[in-house]
Amino acid sequence: MSSDPNIPGTPLGALVDKLTIETPEQTSLDFAIAGIGSRFLAIAYDTLIQILVGLVAGFGGGFAISAISAYSPKASLWGFAILILFFFLLYFGYYAFFEIIWNGQTPGKRKAGIRVIKDSGRPLTPGESIGRNLMRIVDWLPSLYAVGLLCAILNRENKRLGDLLVGSLVVRETSLSDLKPTWQTTPSVSQALSFPLGADRLTPEEFALVDSFLNRRSALEIDVRFRMADEILRRLKPKLTLPSDGSLSMEKILESLAYERRATGRYS
Repeated sequence: MSSDPNIPGTPLGALVDKLTIETPEQTSLDFAIAGIGSRFLAIAYDTLIQILVGLVAGFGGGFAISAISAYSPKASLWGFAILILFFFLLYFGYYAFFEIIWNGQTPGKRKAGIRVIKDSGRPLTPGESIGRNLMRIVDWLPSLYAVGLLCAILNRENKRLGDLLVGSLVVRETSLSDLKPTWQTTPSVSQALSFPLGADRLTPEEFALVDSFLNRRSALEIDVRFRMADEILRRLKPKLTLPSDGSLSMEKILESLAYERRATGRYS
């Protein structure tokens, strides 16, 4: 990880913490690490949602339990058990659920413009997301995330215990959106494909990898350039819909993916 005070737009004396990752494809990716403030803004927003949902469920469940207790005391005990389980899942399952289906984001993280990824730059697996969020039980102690806050202060990457457990990192979304394509500004007629390749199925991290390659390919030796394009395409291929006639070159596919993503407004 490095701190670069010379990033354009950064006030004099300000430091921007970032992590530079060398991918297996020999491409460097820079991720701006989310600060403690933005992480707590995300937690506050998520907690507000949890409280509102909890109040609705609590009042509704309490009313239902009181209504059936007069007819079946045993059923009311089951009702209390279900309500307790619901609140447990609301607190701990909420984060894991959204991080799995939203690729490392919760509503709070999306509002704060941050995302959780692996130290390697890849998305978390469902198991890692669940493990990371179960550690909130410890991070919360003794109250208000005191242990998690202390842990984040004591390491340069602002990691809480859950992050240390699974090797995850919370980064700012600008780490991905700031990677603009300098290799070409507008697609030519030949690059405008009449069919989608499946750009919407790729993650922001995968598009950062594609753009990083396209930006630096002209400086690579031809054999290295060919090998890197092949490795990146093999990594992405399971998610893509490619023509069966093999009419597109590897770099043409990567260029078309970048144009397709931007044309849909999902990565800019």
